[in-house]
Amino acid sequence: MCLVYLTVILEDGKSRLRFLWRLEHTTSSMNGTTGDESMTSNVPVRLEGALTALITPFDDGDVDLEAYRRLVDRQLEGGIDGLVPCGTTGEAATMSKEEQLSVIRTAAETADDQVPVVAGTGTNDTEKTIERTRAVSAIDGVDAALVVTPYYNKPNQEGMYRHFVEVADRGELPVVLYNVPSRTGVSLEAETVGRLAEHDDIVAIKEASGDMRLVSRIIEETGDDLQVLSGDDFTTYPLVALGGQGCISVVSNLEPGTMSALVHRALEGDRERARKIHQKIQPLARMLFAEPNPVPTKVAASVLGWCEPDVREPLYTPSEEFRALMENFLDEYGLL
Repeated sequence: MCLVYLTVILEDGKSRLRFLWRLEHTTSSMNGTTGDESMTSNVPVRLEGALTALITPFDDGDVDLEAYRRLVDRQLEGGIDGLVPCGTTGEAATMSKEEQLSVIRTAAETADDQVPVVAGTGTNDTEKTIERTRAVSAIDGVDAALVVTPYYNKPNQEGMYRHFVEVADRGELPVVLYNVPSRTGVSLEAETVGRLAEHDDIVAIKEASGDMRLVSRIIEETGDDLQVLSGDDFTTYPLVALGGQGCISVVSNLEPGTMSALVHRALEGDRERARKIHQKIQPLARMLFAEPNPVPTKVAASVLGWCEPDVREPLYTPSEEFRALMENFLDEYGLL
Protein backbone atom coordinates (compact mmCIF):
# COMPACT_ATOMS: atom_id res chain seq x y z
CA MET A 1 0.00 0.00 0.00
CA CYS A 2 1.16 3.55 -0.67
CA LEU A 3 -0.28 7.01 -0.20
CA VAL A 4 -0.29 9.54 -3.03
CA TYR A 5 -1.18 13.21 -2.74
CA LEU A 6 -2.42 15.26 -5.68
CA THR A 7 -1.96 18.99 -5.22
CA VAL A 8 -3.60 21.50 -7.56
CA ILE A 9 -2.27 25.07 -7.64
CA LEU A 10 -4.96 27.51 -8.76
CA GLU A 11 -4.30 30.57 -10.94
CA ASP A 12 -3.85 32.90 -7.99
CA GLY A 13 -0.90 30.80 -6.90
CA LYS A 14 -2.19 30.71 -3.33
CA SER A 15 -5.11 28.35 -3.03
CA ARG A 16 -4.34 24.64 -3.06
CA LEU A 17 -6.63 21.66 -3.28
CA ARG A 18 -5.12 18.56 -1.77
CA PHE A 19 -6.58 15.12 -2.35
CA LEU A 20 -5.50 11.91 -0.68
CA TRP A 21 -5.41 8.82 -2.88
CA ARG A 22 -4.80 5.46 -1.31
CA LEU A 23 -3.44 2.78 -3.60
CA GLU A 24 -4.17 -0.69 -2.30
CA HIS A 25 -2.55 -3.74 -3.87
CA THR A 26 -4.44 -6.95 -3.24
CA THR A 27 -3.87 -10.60 -4.02
CA SER A 28 -7.24 -11.85 -2.89
CA SER A 29 -8.81 -14.54 -5.02
CA MET A 30 -12.16 -13.22 -3.82
CA ASN A 31 -11.95 -10.20 -6.14
CA GLY A 32 -10.16 -12.03 -8.93
CA THR A 33 -6.95 -10.00 -8.83
CA THR A 34 -3.41 -11.29 -9.02
CA GLY A 35 -0.23 -10.11 -7.39
CA ASP A 36 0.51 -7.95 -10.45
CA GLU A 37 -2.83 -6.16 -10.42
CA SER A 38 -3.86 -3.28 -8.22
CA MET A 39 -7.02 -1.59 -7.11
CA THR A 40 -7.11 2.20 -6.89
CA SER A 41 -9.78 4.13 -5.04
CA ASN A 42 -10.32 7.67 -3.84
CA VAL A 43 -11.20 6.98 -0.20
CA PRO A 44 -10.71 8.76 3.14
CA VAL A 45 -7.53 7.94 5.03
CA ARG A 46 -8.11 4.71 6.91
CA LEU A 47 -7.25 4.74 10.62
CA GLU A 48 -7.57 1.38 12.31
CA GLY A 49 -5.75 -0.33 15.17
CA ALA A 50 -3.54 1.41 17.72
CA LEU A 51 -1.94 4.78 17.02
CA THR A 52 0.55 6.16 19.53
CA ALA A 53 0.21 9.64 21.00
CA LEU A 54 3.95 10.18 20.96
CA ILE A 55 5.87 11.86 23.76
CA THR A 56 8.32 14.59 22.69
CA PRO A 57 11.79 14.16 24.23
CA PHE A 58 13.49 17.27 25.59
CA ASP A 59 17.11 17.63 26.63
CA ASP A 60 18.28 20.72 28.47
CA GLY A 61 15.18 22.56 27.30
CA ASP A 62 15.46 21.73 23.60
CA VAL A 63 13.61 19.14 21.51
CA ASP A 64 15.80 16.03 21.17
CA LEU A 65 15.13 14.98 17.59
CA GLU A 66 17.63 12.11 17.67
CA ALA A 67 15.86 10.55 20.63
CA TYR A 68 12.56 11.23 18.87
CA ARG A 69 13.68 9.31 15.78
CA ARG A 70 14.65 6.38 17.96
CA LEU A 71 11.23 6.46 19.65
CA VAL A 72 9.49 6.37 16.26
CA ASP A 73 11.73 3.53 15.07
CA ARG A 74 10.90 1.60 18.23
CA GLN A 75 7.18 2.10 17.56
CA LEU A 76 7.49 0.82 14.00
CA GLU A 77 9.52 -2.19 15.09
CA GLY A 78 6.93 -2.87 17.81
CA GLY A 79 4.10 -3.17 15.31
CA ILE A 80 2.19 0.06 15.89
CA ASP A 81 -0.57 0.97 13.40
CA GLY A 82 -0.07 4.74 13.31
CA LEU A 83 1.66 7.74 14.88
CA VAL A 84 0.30 10.95 16.39
CA PRO A 85 2.95 13.64 16.95
CA CYS A 86 2.25 16.92 18.74
CA GLY A 87 -0.90 15.95 20.58
CA THR A 88 -1.57 16.38 24.29
CA THR A 89 0.98 13.71 25.21
CA GLY A 90 3.49 15.38 22.89
CA GLU A 91 3.26 18.65 24.90
CA ALA A 92 2.36 20.68 21.83
CA ALA A 93 0.83 23.33 24.12
CA THR A 94 4.31 24.38 25.28
CA MET A 95 6.11 24.08 21.93
CA SER A 96 6.65 26.80 19.36
CA LYS A 97 5.18 26.48 15.87
CA GLU A 98 8.68 25.86 14.50
CA GLU A 99 9.32 23.10 17.04
CA GLN A 100 6.01 21.46 16.22
CA LEU A 101 6.69 21.47 12.49
CA SER A 102 10.16 20.03 13.09
CA VAL A 103 8.79 17.22 15.27
CA ILE A 104 5.98 16.40 12.82
CA ARG A 105 8.42 16.41 9.90
CA THR A 106 10.75 14.06 11.81
CA ALA A 107 7.89 11.68 12.60
CA ALA A 108 6.75 11.60 8.97
CA GLU A 109 10.25 11.18 7.55
CA THR A 110 11.08 8.36 9.98
CA ALA A 111 7.75 6.60 9.42
CA ASP A 112 8.39 6.80 5.66
CA ASP A 113 4.76 5.93 4.75
CA GLN A 114 4.89 2.66 6.71
CA VAL A 115 1.95 3.78 8.89
CA PRO A 116 -0.42 6.76 8.89
CA VAL A 117 0.76 9.96 10.60
CA VAL A 118 -1.90 12.14 12.21
CA ALA A 119 -0.42 15.45 13.34
CA GLY A 120 -1.82 17.63 16.09
CA THR A 121 -2.69 21.09 14.73
CA GLY A 122 -5.56 22.26 16.93
CA THR A 123 -5.77 25.50 18.90
CA ASN A 124 -8.64 27.54 20.36
CA ASP A 125 -8.38 30.01 17.46
CA THR A 126 -10.00 28.92 14.20
CA GLU A 127 -7.76 31.00 11.91
CA LYS A 128 -4.59 29.88 13.71
CA THR A 129 -5.72 26.28 13.49
CA ILE A 130 -6.29 26.61 9.74
CA GLU A 131 -2.89 28.29 9.32
CA ARG A 132 -1.14 25.57 11.31
CA THR A 133 -2.98 22.78 9.51
CA ARG A 134 -2.00 24.25 6.13
CA ALA A 135 1.63 24.45 7.23
CA VAL A 136 1.54 20.79 8.27
CA SER A 137 -0.16 19.80 5.01
CA ALA A 138 3.03 20.78 3.18
CA ILE A 139 4.98 18.03 5.00
CA ASP A 140 5.22 14.85 2.96
CA GLY A 141 3.88 11.79 4.78
CA VAL A 142 1.29 13.49 7.00
CA ASP A 143 -2.09 11.87 6.41
CA ALA A 144 -4.47 13.85 8.63
CA ALA A 145 -4.71 16.59 11.24
CA LEU A 146 -5.82 15.99 14.83
CA VAL A 147 -7.93 19.03 15.79
CA VAL A 148 -9.01 19.50 19.39
CA THR A 149 -12.22 21.21 20.47
CA PRO A 150 -11.48 24.89 21.18
CA TYR A 151 -10.51 25.31 24.83
CA TYR A 152 -10.84 28.28 27.21
CA ASN A 153 -13.26 30.31 25.03
CA LYS A 154 -15.76 27.40 25.34
CA PRO A 155 -17.90 27.69 22.19
CA ASN A 156 -21.33 26.09 22.12
CA GLN A 157 -22.23 23.20 19.81
CA GLU A 158 -22.87 25.44 16.80
CA GLY A 159 -19.60 27.27 17.39
CA MET A 160 -17.67 24.00 17.50
CA TYR A 161 -19.46 22.77 14.39
CA ARG A 162 -18.48 25.90 12.49
CA HIS A 163 -14.89 25.70 13.77
CA PHE A 164 -14.37 22.16 12.51
CA VAL A 165 -16.08 22.79 9.17
CA GLU A 166 -13.85 25.82 8.56
CA VAL A 167 -10.72 23.77 9.32
CA ALA A 168 -11.92 20.92 7.10
CA ASP A 169 -12.81 23.31 4.28
CA ARG A 170 -9.58 25.31 4.34
CA GLY A 171 -6.93 23.30 6.18
CA GLU A 172 -5.93 21.10 3.23
CA LEU A 173 -5.79 17.89 5.29
CA PRO A 174 -8.38 15.31 6.37
CA VAL A 175 -9.51 16.14 9.91
CA VAL A 176 -9.68 13.91 12.99
CA LEU A 177 -11.93 15.50 15.63
CA TYR A 178 -10.53 15.41 19.17
CA ASN A 179 -13.01 15.43 22.04
CA VAL A 180 -11.33 15.66 25.46
CA PRO A 181 -13.66 17.58 27.80
CA SER A 182 -11.50 17.04 30.90
CA ARG A 183 -8.88 19.30 29.31
CA THR A 184 -10.95 21.73 27.23
CA GLY A 185 -14.06 22.41 29.30
CA VAL A 186 -16.34 21.61 26.34
CA SER A 187 -17.63 18.37 24.86
CA LEU A 188 -18.95 17.56 21.42
CA GLU A 189 -22.46 16.14 21.56
CA ALA A 190 -23.32 13.09 19.47
CA GLU A 191 -25.69 15.06 17.25
CA THR A 192 -22.95 17.59 16.47
CA VAL A 193 -20.53 14.80 15.61
CA GLY A 194 -23.20 13.32 13.35
CA ARG A 195 -23.48 16.63 11.46
CA LEU A 196 -19.70 16.87 11.16
CA ALA A 197 -19.45 13.31 9.87
CA GLU A 198 -21.33 14.40 6.76
CA HIS A 199 -18.29 16.45 5.69
CA ASP A 200 -16.10 14.48 3.27
CA ASP A 201 -12.85 15.68 4.87
CA ILE A 202 -13.81 14.92 8.48
CA VAL A 203 -12.73 11.30 8.69
CA ALA A 204 -12.51 10.27 12.36
CA ILE A 205 -12.91 11.27 15.99
CA LYS A 206 -10.55 10.71 18.91
CA GLU A 207 -13.09 10.30 21.71
CA ALA A 208 -11.34 10.80 25.05
CA SER A 209 -14.24 11.44 27.40
CA GLY A 210 -14.36 7.84 28.64
CA ASP A 211 -18.16 8.14 28.49
CA MET A 212 -19.46 4.96 26.87
CA ARG A 213 -22.98 6.35 26.59
CA LEU A 214 -21.63 9.20 24.50
CA VAL A 215 -19.49 6.82 22.43
CA SER A 216 -22.52 4.63 21.75
CA ARG A 217 -24.56 7.64 20.63
CA ILE A 218 -21.74 8.88 18.38
CA ILE A 219 -21.52 5.50 16.64
CA GLU A 220 -25.33 5.47 16.32
CA GLU A 221 -25.32 8.97 14.79
CA THR A 222 -22.41 8.46 12.39
CA GLY A 223 -22.70 4.84 11.25
CA ASP A 224 -20.08 4.14 8.60
CA ASP A 225 -19.41 7.83 7.94
CA LEU A 226 -16.83 8.31 10.71
CA GLN A 227 -14.03 6.26 12.23
CA VAL A 228 -14.25 6.29 16.03
CA LEU A 229 -11.00 5.99 17.98
CA SER A 230 -10.60 5.79 21.74
CA GLY A 231 -8.51 8.50 23.34
CA ASP A 232 -8.72 6.80 26.72
CA ASP A 233 -6.58 3.71 27.35
CA PHE A 234 -8.90 2.53 30.12
CA THR A 235 -11.86 2.16 27.76
CA THR A 236 -10.29 1.18 24.43
CA TYR A 237 -11.68 -2.35 24.48
CA PRO A 238 -15.26 -1.30 25.34
CA LEU A 239 -15.17 1.36 22.62
CA VAL A 240 -14.02 -1.09 19.94
CA ALA A 241 -16.60 -3.62 21.16
CA LEU A 242 -19.28 -0.96 20.58
CA GLY A 243 -18.16 -0.55 16.97
CA GLY A 244 -15.09 1.69 17.09
CA GLN A 245 -12.03 1.15 14.94
CA GLY A 246 -9.12 1.64 17.33
CA CYS A 247 -7.35 4.01 19.68
CA ILE A 248 -4.88 6.84 20.00
CA SER A 249 -2.96 5.59 22.99
CA VAL A 250 -0.55 6.75 25.68
CA VAL A 251 0.16 3.20 26.87
CA SER A 252 1.45 2.26 23.42
CA ASN A 253 4.45 4.53 23.97
CA LEU A 254 5.68 1.58 26.05
CA GLU A 255 3.56 -1.27 24.65
CA PRO A 256 2.89 -0.67 20.94
CA GLY A 257 2.50 -4.32 20.01
CA THR A 258 0.24 -5.07 22.94
CA MET A 259 -2.13 -2.19 22.22
CA SER A 260 -2.23 -3.09 18.54
CA ALA A 261 -3.01 -6.70 19.43
CA LEU A 262 -5.80 -5.62 21.79
CA VAL A 263 -7.54 -3.63 19.07
CA HIS A 264 -7.10 -6.20 16.31
CA ARG A 265 -8.28 -9.09 18.48
CA ALA A 266 -11.36 -7.04 19.35
CA LEU A 267 -11.97 -6.14 15.70
CA GLU A 268 -11.67 -9.81 14.76
CA GLY A 269 -14.27 -10.76 17.36
CA ASP A 270 -11.83 -12.60 19.66
CA ARG A 271 -13.44 -11.18 22.77
CA GLU A 272 -11.69 -13.46 25.26
CA ARG A 273 -8.20 -12.62 24.03
CA ALA A 274 -9.03 -8.91 23.74
CA ARG A 275 -10.45 -8.88 27.27
CA LYS A 276 -7.31 -10.52 28.68
CA ILE A 277 -5.07 -7.96 26.98
CA HIS A 278 -7.37 -5.18 28.23
CA GLN A 279 -6.97 -6.43 31.80
CA LYS A 280 -3.22 -6.82 31.36
CA ILE A 281 -2.63 -3.17 30.42
CA GLN A 282 -4.87 -1.66 33.12
CA PRO A 283 -2.14 -1.46 35.83
CA LEU A 284 0.22 0.15 33.30
CA ALA A 285 -2.46 2.66 32.30
CA ARG A 286 -3.06 3.55 35.96
CA MET A 287 0.66 4.05 36.52
CA LEU A 288 1.02 6.26 33.44
CA PHE A 289 -1.76 8.53 34.70
CA ALA A 290 -0.62 8.62 38.35
CA GLU A 291 0.75 12.11 37.61
CA PRO A 292 -0.31 14.57 34.88
CA ASN A 293 0.22 13.12 31.41
CA PRO A 294 2.91 12.78 29.99
CA VAL A 295 5.04 13.03 33.15
CA PRO A 296 4.91 9.32 34.11
CA THR A 297 5.43 8.12 30.52
CA LYS A 298 8.55 10.25 30.23
CA VAL A 299 9.86 8.95 33.55
CA ALA A 300 9.25 5.40 32.30
CA ALA A 301 11.04 6.16 29.02
CA SER A 302 13.95 7.55 31.01
CA VAL A 303 14.12 4.46 33.24
CA LEU A 304 14.20 2.36 30.07
CA GLY A 305 17.06 4.48 28.71
CA TRP A 306 15.15 5.95 25.77
CA CYS A 307 15.27 9.68 26.53
CA GLU A 308 15.51 12.24 29.32
CA PRO A 309 12.45 12.60 31.60
CA ASP A 310 12.26 16.37 31.03
CA VAL A 311 8.89 18.07 30.63
CA ARG A 312 8.11 21.75 30.14
CA GLU A 313 6.60 23.98 32.79
CA PRO A 314 4.09 24.21 34.28
CA LEU A 315 4.58 20.42 34.34
CA TYR A 316 7.63 19.26 36.27
CA THR A 317 9.75 16.14 36.60
CA PRO A 318 8.68 14.31 39.78
CA SER A 319 10.85 13.26 42.69
CA GLU A 320 13.39 10.46 42.81
CA GLU A 321 10.86 8.57 44.92
CA PHE A 322 8.46 8.50 41.97
CA ARG A 323 11.24 7.38 39.65
CA ALA A 324 12.05 4.52 42.05
CA LEU A 325 8.36 3.62 42.18
CA MET A 326 8.24 3.58 38.36
CA GLU A 327 11.38 1.47 38.13
CA ASN A 328 9.92 -1.10 40.53
CA PHE A 329 6.63 -1.14 38.65
CA LEU A 330 8.26 -1.63 35.24
CA ASP A 331 10.32 -4.48 36.66
CA GLU A 332 7.27 -6.23 38.08
CA TYR A 333 5.25 -5.56 34.90
CA GLY A 334 7.98 -7.11 32.76
CA LEU A 335 9.21 -4.14 30.77
CA LEU A 336 12.51 -3.73 32.61
